Amino acid sequence: MLREHLDLEIVGEASDGLEAVQKTGQLLPDLILLDIGLPKLNGIEAARQICKIVPAPTILFVSENRCRDVVEEALRTCARGYVLKSNVARDLLTAVRAVIADKLFVSNGLASHSSTKTSDV
Repeated sequence: MLREHLDLEIVGEASDGLEAVQKTGQLLPDLILLDIGLPKLNGIEAARQICKIVPAPTILFVSENRCRDVVEEALRTCARGYVLKSNVARDLLTAVRAVIADKLFVSNGLASHSSTKTSDV
C-alpha cells in the first residue's frame, strides 16, 4: 500500500523483532512500522530497544491486537501511533503522515478505550 505513494520509500523489511532492531540501527529510517506479534522479539520489546539505539525514532504500530493493556504499553514506548490491521485501508496513510509530522495517531475505537493521551488526526 505504501509503495504506491511516490513520496514514500521503503528502505528495509524485517521478518522478526531482532532483525527490526538491527536494521533500524543500520538504516536509520524516518519511520518504523512494527507489529506487536513479531517472532523472536515482540514489537513492544523491539520498540524499547530501538528507542535506546536511535535518537527520537518515529514508530507506528500496526496490529490487530485490541487489548487495552497492550495498546497502552505500546504507546508508552517511543511509538507515535497505533493502527488496527482491520483499519489499514482507511487509516494507514493518514497515520503515517501524522506520526511523521510528530502527531499522535490511534485508530478509531481504540482511543476511547485507552487512558493514554492520544487522538485521531
